[in-house]
Amino acid sequence: MANKKQAGKTITVEQIGSPLRRPDDQRQTLVGLGLNKMHKRRTLEDTPSVRGMIRKVNHLVRVVDGQ
Repeated sequence: MANKKQAGKTITVEQIGSPLRRPDDQRQTLVGLGLNKMHKRRTLEDTPSVRGMIRKVNHLVRVVDGQ
């Protein structure tokens, strides 16, 4: 059988803090989340790795919607 992606839960995050004067690993985490500008929103698949990335930069992002 072909592997089909199941429609899983998603989570929407918004960048609320600037990466300026932040450690490089926090900047790279924002890039990994697809965020690079203030108030930009991204809807991502709700996985443990994404949750960990959000937790790492929780002072720079805000969870807008978790479905």
